[in-house]
Amino acid sequence: MNRAAKTVVTGAVTALLVAGGVGAYNLLHELTTVGDDGTGPAFDPAAVSKTPPSGDKAEELAKTFLGDWSQQHLDSAAADTDDPISAGQALKDYTSGLHLKKLSFSHIRSSGPSTVTKGATKVDFDVTAQVNGGTWHYASAVAVRQSSNGATAVRWNNSVLYPGLQNGQSLTAGQLPPGASDATVVASDGRTDLSAYPSLRDIVASIRKNTPAEGGTPGTGVAVVDGDGTGVAAAEVFRKGKTPAVKTTIDAHLQEAAEHAVMDAHLQHKPAGTVALDWRTGHILALAHTGDHGDIAINGIKSPGSTMKIITSAALFDQAGLTASSPAPCSDSLVANSQTFHNDDGVKAAPGATVAQAFTVSCNTSFIKDGFHYLVHDGDASALNKEATDVFGMGSWSIGGGVATTDPSIPADVQGGDQAAQFIGQGRVTATPLFMASVAATVRNTGFEQPIILPGQHQTSAPEQMSARTAGYLQAMMRSVATGGTAAPRLHDLPDVGAKTGTAEEGDHTNGWLTAYNSHIAVAALVEGGTSGVDSAGYVVRQLLTAR
Repeated sequence: MNRAAKTVVTGAVTALLVAGGVGAYNLLHELTTVGDDGTGPAFDPAAVSKTPPSGDKAEELAKTFLGDWSQQHLDSAAADTDDPISAGQALKDYTSGLHLKKLSFSHIRSSGPSTVTKGATKVDFDVTAQVNGGTWHYASAVAVRQSSNGATAVRWNNSVLYPGLQNGQSLTAGQLPPGASDATVVASDGRTDLSAYPSLRDIVASIRKNTPAEGGTPGTGVAVVDGDGTGVAAAEVFRKGKTPAVKTTIDAHLQEAAEHAVMDAHLQHKPAGTVALDWRTGHILALAHTGDHGDIAINGIKSPGSTMKIITSAALFDQAGLTASSPAPCSDSLVANSQTFHNDDGVKAAPGATVAQAFTVSCNTSFIKDGFHYLVHDGDASALNKEATDVFGMGSWSIGGGVATTDPSIPADVQGGDQAAQFIGQGRVTATPLFMASVAATVRNTGFEQPIILPGQHQTSAPEQMSARTAGYLQAMMRSVATGGTAAPRLHDLPDVGAKTGTAEEGDHTNGWLTAYNSHIAVAALVEGGTSGVDSAGYVVRQLLTAR
């Protein structure tokens, strides 16, 4: 019922005590209304006027509504809205959810046309609510509309109860529920908050959402909760708790270095991504990226170029019985399955080259020739896929925390020119820096450890352990690349480093790759638009290898 006539009391009375001790409406500072059961026109929601009510008229109704609410005359308060049924239930839920003891309003004042509700006048007010655990103060507002007959009503939505409260949400007071205060996702030191690193913000959000936090004690206060009671946000904190934490494998020092490395001035703002692993355990120690197309480090799926020659060489050793000294003639060009392949600039023909020598200078034709001769049988070119899957653990990894990663791809059913292109990391072969860092780690560790970002996360095993023979050949060859081969301009002076560069064609540009390891970590980097691996990704990898 919308009441048209009210008598204003402005005398010496300073406060009206609410029956049952549920609230008090301050009369000293504000107007309080006392009903006289007068009747008048009712608000007509089907004939809302486009003209907002005057400030005085809107303020008068707001004071009536708030007066009834403070006295817990909830049906009367709901009747002053344009949706009495929804308002009535929500007002009751407010009282019960907060364990409300006392409620008052002050500084009730109209503030002009509403910018949210067209044709309404905004009325601001302050709320003081004594609830379970303490006293809550906050500012709020209502929008008052009028219908063509002049009757007014409060425009109802849940934000009348508390600004920003959405449909389906409610308020609770006391111990803050799970989710009302976010858990902290920290580095392996147990202290460093990873949300401070730009590259990790999406990863932190995923881990926080999908991983139970440990430790911590809940605080008390007022929380916004959704329909199933899960905390959405803390509206007021009376007593701070200890924030629970999720510990990751990230090394704070290396992460800082990675964030700087992908911003290296030599990259000229080209999109870049890098990953560092502990090659002994598979723990992800750092992960950074730039660019506008997502996380290149774990989802930048690109042809890896000559870094794939690590897997090609392993297949030649494991499946064809070759050694590092086996012949691998390097010609200027080569035709395979009607497609012509060339070497990168600077690679000279060497008819007497060995596998190790071809690897050091990154001769494409050597690996295509040996790959076709030893690894393709009657049109079956699945040998590279087998090596990547069985020894290097290629597959669908879960690094933990619900963090999405893109799987590499070395198809088993390649045909035509792709049968040759796969051996040099082109064609249908794709990978991410995460996978290529794992490839280097597998070589240094003489075995695969699946990358993870949460300690204790399940790690998928590779079907086969890398043989000591193959690991020995690859380690010697990668060391040669770092000291006197294609990676030498960036890495020649670093101890215990093995590496492999890669440059992959993509449309009208090239992408630069480099993967490497030292005695502590394995690293890979990709720079989109990099002119070569050593002159783009090389700068990123060097910073990480020298960071610890």
